Amino acid sequence: MTGVRVVWTPELLDYDFGPGHPMAPLRLDLTVRLARALGLLDLPGVEVVGADPASDAQLETVHEAAYVEAVRRASDGGRGDASRGIGTEDDPVFPRMHEAAARIVGGSREAALAVWRGEADHAVNLTGGMHHAMPGAASGFCLYNDAAVAIRALLADGAERVAYVDVDAHHGDGVQRAFWDDPRVLTVSVHESGATLFPGTGFPDETGGPGAPGSAVNVALPSHTQDAAWLRAIDAVVPPVLRAFAPQVMVTQHGCDAHVEDPIANLDVSVDAERLASSWLHDLAHEVSGGRWLALGGGGYAVVDVVPRAWTHLLAIAAHHPLDPATRMPPEWRAQVVELYGREGPGSMSDGADLRWTPWSAGFDPADDVDRAVRATRSAVFPLLGLDPLHD
Repeated sequence: MTGVRVVWTPELLDYDFGPGHPMAPLRLDLTVRLARALGLLDLPGVEVVGADPASDAQLETVHEAAYVEAVRRASDGGRGDASRGIGTEDDPVFPRMHEAAARIVGGSREAALAVWRGEADHAVNLTGGMHHAMPGAASGFCLYNDAAVAIRALLADGAERVAYVDVDAHHGDGVQRAFWDDPRVLTVSVHESGATLFPGTGFPDETGGPGAPGSAVNVALPSHTQDAAWLRAIDAVVPPVLRAFAPQVMVTQHGCDAHVEDPIANLDVSVDAERLASSWLHDLAHEVSGGRWLALGGGGYAVVDVVPRAWTHLLAIAAHHPLDPATRMPPEWRAQVVELYGREGPGSMSDGADLRWTPWSAGFDPADDVDRAVRATRSAVFPLLGLDPLHD
């Protein structure tokens, strides 16, 4: 066992779109403070490492050189380029934005290679998961696509099959776009339907390009899916497609904006369900990819009540030291919340949710919106992976 590598340095908080923007860096600061207060970062086998900015050459394995230059220009002079999504309401210009975004990429890229090369069993970069960034444009709070650059690095280093699994409430469109026609990469996204939520993509019939049929898997869920149906949907699709693809390494994105308290999305799940999904993905990494696993953050805009708990659970799972959901929040962390926000934070690591759910094998309900969404995905992509959509 070589343990888990956690990417963290306070410099990663420099990715800051400014006051009032939903992606507040405080969510990361509170998460790391909570993980530290619970002793997770001091466990044997946990290595905390910093991150250097990715080079232009590394960024350009996914992004257009002209786009990287446009981000640099905005960083230096403060002038955006709306045609490339820079300087918009979602992605406003901020000082040294190129360096801040490139540092996130560098952290994810090096963490992925550490896992692939056997220097760590698992790795976690909570500042990563910038899954909307496109080759030539910023999108959805994402400047550079760290997940895609990390996967490109894995492929360049000899990996032949990489699986990317995204449980953010929003479709992982940028990663899907990067590997749309690459049979070496399986992209799986479980998200709120694009009919009701940004970015408006990720429908079941998006199954990969002509050179890679079945390489994209999309579960587009209705609003207000809630815990039992969300877990059922993940279980009905993610394990069978991963087992069929047999990846050598897994990269997962754990945006926690599916939570009922998130102000942007509408899936209405609990932190307990998000913890269980993280645990499932960890177990699947051990089952299908020899434990080689990079876990990334992503969305999540309930800064105090959700993000720190969801991602601290993720860190604990990656460290093979899962937390009892009934764990009380440390007094020093709660005091920090009062100091910063003037109100009480959550009292425990649980929402007290009842996580009973029904597996897909129990039968399909044609009157249920979630079941219909799951069946649409299975019908569209399972045959392309050699799976039976009715029984696998």
